Amino acid sequence: MKTHLIIIIFFSILTRISFAQDLEKSMDPLKSDALKVYFSSSEKDLSIDFIKNEIPVINYVRDQRDAQVYIIATSQRTGARGNEYTYYLIGQHDFTGMVDTLKYSSSPDDTVEKTRNGQIAILKMGLMRYIMRTPWSEYTEIKFTDQIQKEVSDDPWNNWVISLFMGGNLSGEKTRKSSNIWGGFSVVKVTEDWKIEIVPDFGHTIQKFELEEGDVTSVRDLKSFDALIVKSIGEHWSVGGQALLGSFSYSNLKLKYYILPGIEFDVFPYSESTRKQVRIMYSAGYIYQIYNDTTIYNKISEQLWGQRLNIAAEVIQKWGSLDAALGWKNYFHDWSKNFLSFRGSMNIRVAKGLQIKLSAGASMIHNQLSLPAAGASNEDILLRQKELATQYSYFTNLTLFYTFGSIYNNVVNPRFDGLHRW
Repeated sequence: MKTHLIIIIFFSILTRISFAQDLEKSMDPLKSDALKVYFSSSEKDLSIDFIKNEIPVINYVRDQRDAQVYIIATSQRTGARGNEYTYYLIGQHDFTGMVDTLKYSSSPDDTVEKTRNGQIAILKMGLMRYIMRTPWSEYTEIKFTDQIQKEVSDDPWNNWVISLFMGGNLSGEKTRKSSNIWGGFSVVKVTEDWKIEIVPDFGHTIQKFELEEGDVTSVRDLKSFDALIVKSIGEHWSVGGQALLGSFSYSNLKLKYYILPGIEFDVFPYSESTRKQVRIMYSAGYIYQIYNDTTIYNKISEQLWGQRLNIAAEVIQKWGSLDAALGWKNYFHDWSKNFLSFRGSMNIRVAKGLQIKLSAGASMIHNQLSLPAAGASNEDILLRQKELATQYSYFTNLTLFYTFGSIYNNVVNPRFDGLHRW
């Protein structure tokens, strides 16, 4: 009984403190006149909590219909292997007709702090012409932190960027041990006219299990050398090709290489790709494969010719976002040996506070030429050491979100964050 009484008193004190603080805040009418902003972002580098802390002179509303400024944030990889962040500011209500596009580019060696500060700086400048129309303009000033350099130094690397990567992990229990190592590098050049990517990499995974019947060891290896070259032809067309040289134990491939030239058309200009794109790409070429074990078609190696068609679409708007891709490929010697896949995702704001997120994908698989004739043992199946015969694969994911209450969402309070359930 005493324990219950202590808990009741404790929460009563907390409630009184919260009520007093809320009453004090409600006495400041200026905050209610601050700019109302709704921020929509799919990228993770700039959290909404960080924005709230760094730009406190606006109201962050929970629903886009209450916003005076709607911000859509997108990002894409740059040729230097950094990121270009784009922010679309769309005025609503009193600011209808006011539209701005802001861009910030980060370098691959920038720290998270430097990148976030750069994003915040560009957002502050973009929001200034909206804030100046509110009472908060009286408490705002603009400062220049440095002078502009008169000359731009030449790029000694001529837009070439080299990245090295290597990693590994080790885990285990009394009857299980696992180790994994991977690495490689990339050589990339991206300009308005050219896109060149060369990526060699490797991976080696070992898993060992101690069973009553004896030890079981699983080994998976991959080695690959990928290359891509693309030449831009205007705002809608591009031509190029893809090549691969590799070895993949999981797919029974001792050696595989192909050369696939192709052409692509984007219904919308490439300059609008961060907001909308519908790309149609066709490629065809030569494929050569050598197998570790004789295949179900009694082949130890074969020369093939094939083609591939891909259609990809992406739209990011105030109502939500849509991302979809349809792919088809087949071998010329036997069109029944084909592969058809579809994947898509939608994030739709149905009504005030209600959002639906749906993602799904499916594949029709009829092109498994490398399956070993000997099949797969129980160990191969359980440890996923070998690719298994199948005619299809699929996945789905559906999530509903509904929120209600105060339209304002300004306060950041990280106390007791990350506390796990008892």
